[in-house]
Amino acid sequence: MKNIKFKLFCLFILLSGMFSCKKDFLDTKSQTTVPSSSTWTDGPLSTAFVTGIYSGLGMGGFDEQMLASLSDEAVFTHAGRGINTINEGTLNPSNLGWTNNTYEWTNMYNHIRTCNVALEQLPVATFSDAALKKQLMGEAHFLRGYFYHQLLRYYGGVPLISKTYGLNEDYTIARNTFEECVNFISKECDSAVLLLTGMSMPSGRASVNAALALKSRLLLYAASDLHDMTKAKANSATIGAYAHPELLGYTTSDPATRWTAAMNAAKAVLDDAGSGYKLGLSAPETSAAAQANYLSIAMGGGSKAPGIDATAASELLFTRDFTPNKDEYAGIYVGLANGPNGYHNWAGNSPIQELVDDYEMMDGSRFDWNNATQKAAPYVNRDPRFYATILYDGAGWKPRDKISGNVDPVNQIQVGSYQVASGMIPGLDTRQSSIENWNGSWTGYYMKKFIDPDPNIVDNTTRQYIPWPFFRYTEAVLNYVEANIELGNEPEARNWLNKIRYRAGMPAIPVTVTGDSLRQRYRNERRIEMAYEEQRYHDARRWMIAPATLGRKLVYMSVTGMLKSGATAPSPYRHDETLYNYTYSPVVDNSLENRQWVDKMYFRPISRDEMIKNNKLVQNPGYE
Repeated sequence: MKNIKFKLFCLFILLSGMFSCKKDFLDTKSQTTVPSSSTWTDGPLSTAFVTGIYSGLGMGGFDEQMLASLSDEAVFTHAGRGINTINEGTLNPSNLGWTNNTYEWTNMYNHIRTCNVALEQLPVATFSDAALKKQLMGEAHFLRGYFYHQLLRYYGGVPLISKTYGLNEDYTIARNTFEECVNFISKECDSAVLLLTGMSMPSGRASVNAALALKSRLLLYAASDLHDMTKAKANSATIGAYAHPELLGYTTSDPATRWTAAMNAAKAVLDDAGSGYKLGLSAPETSAAAQANYLSIAMGGGSKAPGIDATAASELLFTRDFTPNKDEYAGIYVGLANGPNGYHNWAGNSPIQELVDDYEMMDGSRFDWNNATQKAAPYVNRDPRFYATILYDGAGWKPRDKISGNVDPVNQIQVGSYQVASGMIPGLDTRQSSIENWNGSWTGYYMKKFIDPDPNIVDNTTRQYIPWPFFRYTEAVLNYVEANIELGNEPEARNWLNKIRYRAGMPAIPVTVTGDSLRQRYRNERRIEMAYEEQRYHDARRWMIAPATLGRKLVYMSVTGMLKSGATAPSPYRHDETLYNYTYSPVVDNSLENRQWVDKMYFRPISRDEMIKNNKLVQNPGYE
């Protein structure tokens, strides 16, 4: 035994000698991570740090559950995900319901802290590229402003933190006023513009136009009724009884000044970002051309589908881009999560009848269920954007046989019940489908916008790579129109509103439409143009029309196809108005969600955990 121990000891001494000449043997420096002290000595490392901040943008609006389903655009098909908690008004500080990380309190502050780190370290960074330092600081200012704007439009005034905290500091801090938050974010935008001017920024990164667009949205919201405490208190007893109105809006009444600021901010975007996509037309496009225009914008010009115009990418001012060979699932989720179950998709954020009804007729008149002709054919002669946004009964879609078999040679959406030789059968895209009977839409409609129409993309199995539009040129146009209406500059408002309508194939709004009528036409135009783009939820709240819009009961569409006298049913079934008489019946259905509006829903509650961690926070109205 002693001999063995001695040999092992000798072996240890020998090995020690062999390795003693390797000076890095005990070097514990990580080969896969970079110490913080090194980050700011190297341009590429600093760039990587700032690039990481963009993760706070998440998937843009392309998560499986979309903000559209918190509005009167859509309903989320799958129960039990927390959306009904919000839409039924039962949310509270202990039960927030569904919350997306793109505005969730803690997540936003985590990314704000990362911005603060960058903005503290970049001015003293030791790498020599001064232009890169300016660029990275400009991006950090924009991102910090964007994250704060997300908090502001969901929660009202929030604590403004512009420095990093060390150990053993007092982390409690009170909420800043709404006005202070607006001023802070506005300065962030100005700083970003100053630092990024003259720089050519790639798609998906902050730019001068992105910062100008953020400021335009910020000031438009700030001028709106929800944040004018004189108007807000008059329209809501809950807000009227709140002891801290300064957290929700302006307590001084000076709307003209705020609308002027909003108008100027929007005009700055229009002046700096070019002329937009096809906004110089002198007459309405044809319906086919208008549909192609709208789809091209939704695809960011990137689809390989016929008719998609690559130059439509000029419309997008700031995007979340998705590229192949990255672990990003938003691309596949768009079609898979929202497409028809008859194609083995999930039908997630299905359009509701309230949205469908708000698409005008081609002549600019309102659709009317009391009009017998329109009731008999509700999908004929509608605003071309309807056909580019929504899949309805009988609408043509992708080749079904690529995923579901040869059961529908004409590739039409089937959401009704149809008479055939053996009796009545459910459509292939219903909740009684012979393909999938659990993932079907409840509403009789499917989302089309943002799903790549390329027939070679099978949504169930193939990813698509279209950008999410955080800001696009047309939003700034709409902001400009709204501010001009509120300031009484109606000819200017109509001029710019008609630019959008001509591109969409719709007639001009007549000069006889004035006052509140013009305001309502504008609001509907914004609703239609920006559908599914995370606008409606905020617009309905800031205009304080949520009780009559977001709070409405859900309306679905029931479609029945009965054979005409003497007609023979086709096999397999196809939509054919020479063989069938179709009946369209809107139906109120509360079984999935029993929506109601409660005025506390104008703002989200601050979670109980955050209130416990920070005893200086004041809760939002209706949640105290």
